[in-house]
Amino acid sequence: KTKFWQMIGRGTRLCKDLYAPGKDKRFFNIFDFCQNFEYFQQNPTIGEGSKAESLDTRLFRMRLELLNEIDSKNRPKAIGQALAEEQELRTDTADLLHRIVVSMTMDNIIVRPKRQYVEKYSVKDIWKQLSLTDAAEVAEHLAPLPAQLRDTEEEAKQFDYMILASQLSVLEILAVDEKLKTSIQTIMQALEEQSSIPAINKQMPLIQALVGEDWWQDVTVGMLEHVRRQLRMLVKLIEKRKREIIYTDFEDELGDATVIDMHISAAGIDYERFKTKTIDFLRQHKDHIALAKLRKNLPITSTDLAELENMLIGQAGGKAEYVDQLKAETAGLGLFVRSLVGLEPEAAKDAMARFLNDAGATKNQIVFVRLIVDQLTRDGALSDARLYESPFTDIAATGPDSVFTPAKVTELFAVMADIRQRAVA
Repeated sequence: KTKFWQMIGRGTRLCKDLYAPGKDKRFFNIFDFCQNFEYFQQNPTIGEGSKAESLDTRLFRMRLELLNEIDSKNRPKAIGQALAEEQELRTDTADLLHRIVVSMTMDNIIVRPKRQYVEKYSVKDIWKQLSLTDAAEVAEHLAPLPAQLRDTEEEAKQFDYMILASQLSVLEILAVDEKLKTSIQTIMQALEEQSSIPAINKQMPLIQALVGEDWWQDVTVGMLEHVRRQLRMLVKLIEKRKREIIYTDFEDELGDATVIDMHISAAGIDYERFKTKTIDFLRQHKDHIALAKLRKNLPITSTDLAELENMLIGQAGGKAEYVDQLKAETAGLGLFVRSLVGLEPEAAKDAMARFLNDAGATKNQIVFVRLIVDQLTRDGALSDARLYESPFTDIAATGPDSVFTPAKVTELFAVMADIRQRAVA
C-alpha cells in the first residue's frame, strides 16, 4: 500500500508552465491497469483505456506474415533470381525470429508463464517450415514478450516496418502499395536534402533512384531488402525541422443543460477482484489446517470446506454469491483452493511412489512421473486429459500410452482420481 500511495504522490508534483506560460499543471490522470484502486478500496472517477502494441511486437508479427506468405502455396511461385531472393529473405527472417525467441529469458516474470512456447520455438529446425498453426501460436504467445535481443533504433525500426509491409505487398499483388511507396519516397526526399552528411551522400545514387518512378517498376523483395539494410540507419539523420510553438486558449462552449440519472454503484469489490484477493489471501495462509490438508493430499472433510467457504466469503465482503459462482465455475471449492496452493513436493512424491517403483521402472517412465510430480506441486491435481497435453507430450508423443502398458495407464488414472477426490468432501 505504501508503494500505491507513493506512485500517486508522483502525480501530485507541480509543474509550472506545463501547457503554456502561466498555464501550470492543475490535475493528473492515473492509468490503473491492475485495479489497485479496487484492491485498496478507493473509489476514484475512472475511465477506460486501451493498450497499443509495441513496435517490436508489430515487427515480430509482420515478419511472421512474411514467412507465411513466402511459404504459401496459394500464390504463383517466383522463378530464377526472384526465387533465390525470396528464399534468402525467408532464411534471414526465420533466423532473426529464432534468435529473438532464444534470447527470451526465464528470469523475466512476463516470459516465465510462456515457457512451453519459448522452449518449443527455441528449436531452430521448427523454423525451417512453419505451419499456419505454428505461426498463429507464435504470434499470440511469443510476439508480445520482451527479449534480450533488442533493437533500440526507433526510427530504423519504423523504416523496417514500412519495408516489410512493402515486401508483403509485392508478394501478394506483385507491386508496392501506392501509399507505402509515397511514404518511402517522402523519406528519400528528406534524405536527399541532407547530402552534406557523408553517410547519406555515399548512398545518394540509391536514394535518388527511389525518389523516381523507374526503380519501382518490377520491384522485388530482394531489392526492397537491400534498401532496408542500406538506409535504415540513415533515417535518424533526417533533420527535425524547428517549429515555432503556438499556444492556444479556446473557451469551452456550453449547450443546454440536460438532466441525466446516474446509476452509481456503492464502493466495494467485484467478482474478478474477489478472485484476485482470494489468491493473495490463500497464499499467505498456507498453514491454516484446512489448507495444510489440501497441500499434504490428506482427505478433506465437509467441516473443512465449510470453514474455507467462510474464509472466502470474508474476502468477498460478505457476498456469498461470489463464492457460489466460484464453486460453479470450478470442480468444487477444494479443488479450486488446491489449484492455488498446490501439493507439497513430498505429498506428490508419496502419491506417485505407490504407482511406480524406481527400482523396476524405465528411464522414460521415471522422467514422466517426475513431470507429474512437478505439475501436482504447482497445480494440486491433474485431469486425465492433461496427461495428453504439453508438457507431457513434449517427452512422450502420445502421453502416458507411450511409456506405460494399458494396465498401468488405468492405474495411473486411478491415482489421479484419488488425488482429486481427497480435495472433495
